[in-house]
Amino acid sequence: MAAPARVAIYYAALSDDPLTRLSSRWLGRDPLTNAAVPQPALDGIEEITAEPRRYGFHATLKPPMRLTEGTSWAGFAAAVREVAAHIAPFELPLLAVADLRGFLALRETAPCDALQALADVCVEQLDSFRAPPTQDELAHRRRARLTPEQDAMLARWGYPYVFRTWFFHMTLTRHLSEPEKAVLLPAAQSWFAPALAVPRRVADICLFTQLAPGAAFTLAERIALRG
Repeated sequence: MAAPARVAIYYAALSDDPLTRLSSRWLGRDPLTNAAVPQPALDGIEEITAEPRRYGFHATLKPPMRLTEGTSWAGFAAAVREVAAHIAPFELPLLAVADLRGFLALRETAPCDALQALADVCVEQLDSFRAPPTQDELAHRRRARLTPEQDAMLARWGYPYVFRTWFFHMTLTRHLSEPEKAVLLPAAQSWFAPALAVPRRVADICLFTQLAPGAAFTLAERIALRG
């Protein structure tokens, strides 16, 4: 495989998990197959989900990045397999639809140290493959009014939400107005309810790729945790 425009390491539900079916319909795209999927009959849902649809339903572990010059896709994938070989599978807390700073997202309902540890090791041990962000990318991130700690993470790791500033979330919408939230929060809670009571394990990590700038991210490979 040729080196894609960007790569990312995500947690993503398995193909037979009801969460995959429901999230694909909610966002209008199956990131495992890149197929378009009919969305629920909610006013404005196509535009409201446009940004998370492009990235695919996921929780970020290693944020989207360009590979350093001279790095091969095969070499990067091999390094991810080596990381995964030392991490044991673990139980994922039950999830719930939450208001996350004005966005809707699925969040864990209980603290999970294993989630934090997984994200930390993916960020740190694979950082040698990350090309530095451009000045335009840094400026774009800083428009979010980062805290000093988040800005320090951005400068060092290319992303403001890592390590102490990281939080597990699976994004469902763009930033919502209060009237939009009043409609969409209960709608999302009802839509995802059949999947939220299902127990699930984090038994693999997923390599997602963006083949060209602006293209959608799709699943390239699942890598089992074997620690």
